[in-house]
Amino acid sequence: MPIISPSDLLLPAEPGRRALARELYALAAEQPIISPHGHVDPALLAEDRPFPDPARLLIVPDHYLTRMLLSQGVPPAELGVPSVDGSPVETDGRTIWRRFAAHWHLFRGTPSRLWLEQTFRNVFDVDTPLSPATADTVYDALAARLAEPAFRPRELFTRFGIEVLATTESPLDDLGRHAKLAADGWGGPGGRVVTTFRPDDVVDMEFDGWAANVDRLAEVSGEDTGTYAGYLAALRRRREAFAAAGATSTDHGHPTARTLDLDPAEAAALYDRGRRGRADAGDAEAFRAHMLLEFARMSLDDGLVMQLHPGAVRNHNRWLHARHGRDVGGDVPQATDYVHGLAPLLDAHGNDPRLTVVLYTLDEDTFTRELAPLAGGYAALRLGAPWWFLDSPEVLRRFREAVTETAGFYNTAGFVDDTRAFCSIPVRHDVARRVDAGFLARLVAEHRLAEDEAAETIVDLAYRLPKQVFKFGGEPA
Repeated sequence: MPIISPSDLLLPAEPGRRALARELYALAAEQPIISPHGHVDPALLAEDRPFPDPARLLIVPDHYLTRMLLSQGVPPAELGVPSVDGSPVETDGRTIWRRFAAHWHLFRGTPSRLWLEQTFRNVFDVDTPLSPATADTVYDALAARLAEPAFRPRELFTRFGIEVLATTESPLDDLGRHAKLAADGWGGPGGRVVTTFRPDDVVDMEFDGWAANVDRLAEVSGEDTGTYAGYLAALRRRREAFAAAGATSTDHGHPTARTLDLDPAEAAALYDRGRRGRADAGDAEAFRAHMLLEFARMSLDDGLVMQLHPGAVRNHNRWLHARHGRDVGGDVPQATDYVHGLAPLLDAHGNDPRLTVVLYTLDEDTFTRELAPLAGGYAALRLGAPWWFLDSPEVLRRFREAVTETAGFYNTAGFVDDTRAFCSIPVRHDVARRVDAGFLARLVAEHRLAEDEAAETIVDLAYRLPKQVFKFGGEPA
């Protein structure tokens, strides 16, 4: 069998189809990156400080990596993950790196290994394969790169070819980092950094400190959140501030996709129970569900795109949550009902083309049964790319196979990297572009699509569609 060169990474193995995929991938590879959903800290770019050591850059904040080692008995504290309970954690970067390298074999076949190896090679020009024996060699090579001015965050932003990078902030955030970027006149040559409105911590009554967060919402908005009407006014005021800072979308990370259209008196009663600390789990779910309708109505007024990320059971690993807090690898997916859950929202606004709802899933079983038929039948819906537990070459392929026949390409919204790991952004987009090139090459090889149509489609998927769907200035594809 011919050896597939690194340039043919993830492209089809069959030579004829691979040649087609190469041509298509070349078109996608030259497109700027549109990153419409992610969790990069805007302070990274606002302050433009040198990155820390390789371990703190690549391992400590990456829960894809630390959760795998936890599954093999290595606690996050030994990998430098900060504790919230005061317990000691490892602080020496080289020690953390060596411990990680000793368990590198755990990542064979995983997307995490693919992303890291491509980051080493394509971002840092480090080709030495990682192993326990080479841990120090790789660490030193990465550390030397991080000391160079060319590897500061703003320089990398430009080198990565990022045209738009969307971060994600709470309504309680003062958006000071975004203000600094604006004051600096900086978004990179030809690029920009925008915020995204993520209101979960003031909407979800089960969120730690919800009542205190709502009080804080009153302070930052200047509205009285003591009443439900004042609470809605505060959210509208913060949306205005986010839009003024460049936001084009909102994001909602609910446990389920349930929506509910309550009359104002019922919604106010729910809100009052929550404020008094008397809301139960059913009340919290009903309030979250109703607020999705409220946010849809707000989007009709202000034009912000809605993103819905349901299906994660947060903090399932309770020991991990108690020791290290949120967002450190303790979440797991659950089955999600979209057909019935979204019905109230779609009944009210699903056929209104002024509304755009980008819908994601952690439940792959719903691709064909629910998501593709919904997106293929409602003007307001677009399908977001596989994310988080599904962000892998295999699922990206299955996604195209499962949804294209019902929803087509143009009811999808392009790739999202959903990452906190800034240096992995170009790698993750590259993986998606390679997978799409392979899928389109198959359609061409099977005489189901002309080559010129495939060429146009891959540029749409990589660049024009996300730019248009997320309202970054793109024309409808």
